[in-house]
Amino acid sequence: MSASDGSQPGDTMAERSAEPTWKHRLLLNANRWLVTAGLMAFVFVGLLLASELSPVSLRALIGVKDPVHTLFQALTTALITGVTLVVTINSLVLSQELGAVEDQRERLEGALDFREDIEQAIDAPVSPPEPSSFLRAIVAASAERATDFRDAVSESQDDELIDRVDEFVDNVTTHADAIQSELEDAQFGTYAVLKAALDYNYSWKIFRARRIKNAHADSFTDEAGAAYDDLLESLKFFGLAREHFKTLYFQWELINLSRAMMYVAVPALVVTMSMLLFFDADAVTGTVLGIDALVWIVAAGATVAATPFLLLIAFILRIATVAKRTLAIGPFILRESSRGEEIDWE
Repeated sequence: MSASDGSQPGDTMAERSAEPTWKHRLLLNANRWLVTAGLMAFVFVGLLLASELSPVSLRALIGVKDPVHTLFQALTTALITGVTLVVTINSLVLSQELGAVEDQRERLEGALDFREDIEQAIDAPVSPPEPSSFLRAIVAASAERATDFRDAVSESQDDELIDRVDEFVDNVTTHADAIQSELEDAQFGTYAVLKAALDYNYSWKIFRARRIKNAHADSFTDEAGAAYDDLLESLKFFGLAREHFKTLYFQWELINLSRAMMYVAVPALVVTMSMLLFFDADAVTGTVLGIDALVWIVAAGATVAATPFLLLIAFILRIATVAKRTLAIGPFILRESSRGEEIDWE
């Protein structure tokens, strides 16, 4: 095996991504309501532009086949169907919280056992109850155990081992400090907690630690082996905690999505029904900025009616992106952008 560990990936998920910064912010970091507003603006401007490029005016089409009535009739049906979809989403999320008392006891015992394991790992009588503090404690423990690992090999006669461990531990401790700062004021329910957890590339750290152990197994003392095992244990615990909080975040976001869609569905339904019942194209005259006032009204109504769907897109974009970036648990690197050069593993 080569002594090289490959190029070090970036310390944040954005740095490890091959996607442009603006796309990363849009998919993950941006407020979902702002993304929805941006999509609404895109739809509204797109409809205005389409009306200008169309060889036939909307007013002329209304006199032939009444596209406005057809459009808002379809949107009304879609909105009612969308509310049904929201109820289904809520049912799926809530179904995971329902169960017999034995199932609930098993969940509780599993959670308590995991917390006890973490308490041993972080050497604390009680682990923090808040997700951000909980993750901070695990990250701090990994940094502390990495330092212990470096101390354990510092007296080795293998200079290459010492150099590789120094480089590895420097990265772990520096990255851990940055993640702890990110988590300091993060509140669960916001993307901030999950973002910090995703930034800590524990899988790469496990991979590098295992490469070092495999390449220099003959130089490992009992003390170094024990320190290595402790470090690996803390990184594994972080991976389990991250997956647990990711699942909780997905449930939280789906519930928020359901509530938000219900909030916007009612005014959207009022707009579509009003356009069907009370809108008279002949009563609308004049132009605004050179565009027929009729086009402005129809474009605005259609945009409001499409808001629940656009909100769904904004939320699902982030959920799907996070799910894709965390498909594998442990030392598996699914994206080529996670590292900068080919790793010589043979």
